[in-house]
Amino acid sequence: MDERLEGGFDGGASLVGGVVRRTAGAWTPAVHALLAHLEAAGFAGAPRALGVDADGREMVTFLAGDTVGNERPWPAWTHSSPALVDVARWLRSYHTAVADFVPPEGACWREGETWQPGMIVAHNDAAPYNAVWNETGLVGFVDWDMAGPVRPELDVAWVAFSWTPLHAAHVVAAEGFTDLESRLLRLELFLGEYGWQGTTGDILDLIGERLTLQLTLMTEAAASDPTYQRMLAAGRDQDLRVALSQLDALRRV
Repeated sequence: MDERLEGGFDGGASLVGGVVRRTAGAWTPAVHALLAHLEAAGFAGAPRALGVDADGREMVTFLAGDTVGNERPWPAWTHSSPALVDVARWLRSYHTAVADFVPPEGACWREGETWQPGMIVAHNDAAPYNAVWNETGLVGFVDWDMAGPVRPELDVAWVAFSWTPLHAAHVVAAEGFTDLESRLLRLELFLGEYGWQGTTGDILDLIGERLTLQLTLMTEAAASDPTYQRMLAAGRDQDLRVALSQLDALRRV
């Protein structure tokens, strides 16, 4: 019997016999190569790839713990300082594990730029709604279908944006975060735990660059991908444009 797992513009996934199954895509072989690399590197914060089932669905291991699902506002742990610390450390560990991963020849990614040396393959959606949490802290992240090549510093910017959080004020308010004045301090905490060598101003500029890139990726993908079409229909691109405009206020603080 399938147990539906909530969340996402893809319609979620199913848990069957302890294995997560979801619709595969042209990007699945590349994503599974990435997950196999992480497994070989001993990285624990991601599911393990288990191939494709008889119905053509991809299979990955289940990360046990709490998730946001469709809950609004989000659970308190998503905006806690311990979560921010855990995510920064997860990202540092992930970047170490993925640093020597070279995508297979002809790899197809759902999102990201054209692979070049010096890039990494990022999760690209390591946000609270894809996090798994338990009593000891962050377990890891699920939903790796958006993984793809990007510069490491832009990945730091994207994860910092998601967790500080620096999204548009109306977006984070709906998610239960209202202490906007604390965001620069939270950003500094995140960057310190990650080991960021630049300045806070540098990362704000990179966040602006990453948001601009995301808007381009979403628009291009929406030409053929129904998931991105649903994102645009829900106004996710407009939310990102508002967030981009609000970054200027943070730079002036």
